[in-house]
Amino acid sequence: MVKALRLGKSLASRFDEELRFFRGWIDKPKAVGSIVPTSAVTARRMASIVRPESDGLVLELGPGTGVITRAILERGIKPQNLVSVEYSADFVKKLREDLPGVNIVHGDAFDLDATLAAWKDQTFDCVVCAIPLLNFPVPKRIELIERLLDLIPVGRPVVQITYGPISPVPPRRGTYDVERFDFVVRNIPPAHLWLYRRPADM
Repeated sequence: MVKALRLGKSLASRFDEELRFFRGWIDKPKAVGSIVPTSAVTARRMASIVRPESDGLVLELGPGTGVITRAILERGIKPQNLVSVEYSADFVKKLREDLPGVNIVHGDAFDLDATLAAWKDQTFDCVVCAIPLLNFPVPKRIELIERLLDLIPVGRPVVQITYGPISPVPPRRGTYDVERFDFVVRNIPPAHLWLYRRPADM
C-alpha cells in the first residue's frame, strides 16, 4: 500500500512537471526546445562533466523544470555552487520553491554580462546548457559558446543538448573544438550531446 502511494505521488509529480513544461513550450516555443522535459538518463549524462571535487561554481543555462539541475546536485555539487539561468518567469518561481539554496537567476543567456552581474569576473568550472540553440541564428550560437568559454578554464567543457544529428554550433567557426559526447536514445525525442572546449594551444 505504501509503495503504491509513493508510486502514485511520483507519477503525479512527473505529470505536473510535464504539464508545466508543455505550458512553457506553448507560451514561449522559441525558449523551450522540446514539448517534454529532458529524461533523467540524459540529465545524468550531461551532469557527468561536473567535477564536485573542484569545489568550483557550475553554470547551468535553461534548467526548465529542474531535471538537469537535480542531476547536477546529485553529482555532489553544493547548491550554493550552482548558478542556473532561466528565461521563463514561471519556471524560475517553481525552481526557487523546489530547489532552495541554488542560485536561480531570472535572465537571458544571450546577455550574460547583465544576467551574471552578481558573479562579475567569476570563473566557472564548466557549463551545462539546455538552451534550444537550433531556434536561434548561427551567429548568435557561436557568440554564446565563445562567451561561455570565456567564463571557464581552458580545456573545460560546455555540454549542450540538441535534437538534431549535427552540432548546433558549427566547427571551425571560432576559438573552440567540437566533440560529439553522446547520443541518448532513452529521451523523447532522442538527444544528441555535444562538448565545446577551448584548446590550450589556441
